[in-house]
Amino acid sequence: MESQTSAPAHLDEHWFGHPKGLYFCFLTEMWERFSYYGMRALLVFYLTQHFLFSDTSAFLIYGAYTSLVYMAPVIGGALADKYLGMGKAVTFGAILLVLGHFGMAFEGPAAESLGGEVLRNPFYTQIFYLSLAFIIVGVGFLKPNISTIVGELYPQNDPRRDGGFTIFYMGINIGAFSSSLLCGWLGQTYGWSYGFGLAGIGMLFGLLIFYRGQRYFNGAAEPSNPELLKEKTALGISREHMIYLSGILMIVAAWQLVQHQAFVGQMLGVTGILAIAVILLYAFKKCTPIERDRLGVASALIIFSVIFWALFEQAASSLNIFADRAVDRHVFGWEMPASMLQSINPAFIFIFAPLMSMLWPRLAAKGIEPNTPQKFAIAIFLVGLGFLSLVFGGAIAGESRIALIWIFLIYWFHTMGELCLSPVGLSMITKLSVRRIVSMMMGIWFLASAGANYIAALIAAATGSEPEAGQTAVDVTLEIYARVGWLAMAFAVLLFLIAPILKKGMHGVR
Repeated sequence: MESQTSAPAHLDEHWFGHPKGLYFCFLTEMWERFSYYGMRALLVFYLTQHFLFSDTSAFLIYGAYTSLVYMAPVIGGALADKYLGMGKAVTFGAILLVLGHFGMAFEGPAAESLGGEVLRNPFYTQIFYLSLAFIIVGVGFLKPNISTIVGELYPQNDPRRDGGFTIFYMGINIGAFSSSLLCGWLGQTYGWSYGFGLAGIGMLFGLLIFYRGQRYFNGAAEPSNPELLKEKTALGISREHMIYLSGILMIVAAWQLVQHQAFVGQMLGVTGILAIAVILLYAFKKCTPIERDRLGVASALIIFSVIFWALFEQAASSLNIFADRAVDRHVFGWEMPASMLQSINPAFIFIFAPLMSMLWPRLAAKGIEPNTPQKFAIAIFLVGLGFLSLVFGGAIAGESRIALIWIFLIYWFHTMGELCLSPVGLSMITKLSVRRIVSMMMGIWFLASAGANYIAALIAAATGSEPEAGQTAVDVTLEIYARVGWLAMAFAVLLFLIAPILKKGMHGVR
């Protein structure tokens, strides 16, 4: 009689009612976000204070970088879905991220200004750009696939799934909160290499944790067709190695693109126009009237989301610089580094996300919960109100530095807006998209986020314009913030007015 081999014991292991693999994904994502947000908190200061880029140039470099960060997951997710599998994609992405973040720690000599000309060490400048490229492509391979693994750990319709994602997303905010404090403080107090180096150490922890945890993913992270990966390509190497080689070529492309910010903007514009054309063509050629209406609503909300994110993403660019130069950051006699203020948003998410998750069901029980277009409108209204509150604080301060409370207030308004829009955004795409093109629509959502980050860079660059006679740099920034604040509120009112039409076009989708 043959002995029966039982499944490995670790496949059935659970912690606190959830698959053990969830906690390895949680820790991987936490450390990845630790590295990303830690570096992000320092980036504009590094550009303006170490490399002596002008505010405008620094904001455009930052915008090109963040735009590419949002575009890369479209490619990384597609390669993992079709060929590589989530586990190999996350591992490859994590390795690239470790290299990129440690590359940022090689700061080299500071730039010098001689006779109005800025002299930068070309070798270390290119090391910087190359490090950004490694991070862009690393995020592209890791970010979309670690979330997919979490979903695959649960059977369909498993009631624990939402709770699992809630735990997972807490890792994002823990990483963002702690890194903004630690990396920001180290970088601005002891030296850039310490802040960036700590971000790299965090990502190294994430890589090691993910490698250790793959045995608990129950096969969810494996490629769908392992034999396909082993097939030889025309170059005589396996398809798997060909994908890794393609990743290296993506790094080279990102290395050049991040240095040519105007071209990134043109590329986003052309891609956006093509995406709209494809949606329209598909809607009128392949869809039923109901499907067409729902696609139209999804497209409209994607456009309005661009307005929100373009303003929200001022946080790590113009608002970061503004806090450094115009805000009184003294707390009990200690002056807080401006980069540490990036921790306010994730801190508010910790506090208010559970409250918001309880608020919506209670409003729904009373029949007064806002529908999805109305939630988007509330979000845009709040992001505009945040800027106007800061402008009001500046008017009160006059020629003195602005009180720290106004920075907390703008972040509170923006965070509340984020909680109205961000949790329902991806859900809205999956519900309103035609099932046959849901992946394409998800890609367009990421493309819109990339475009929003580039527009955010243009808005930030406007705050770096030369002051007119009788103006200060702070006056210029507050003037721009007043304009975008009122403009956001106007768009919010417009969306409120057309919300009933959009709701009708959703045909019962909630």
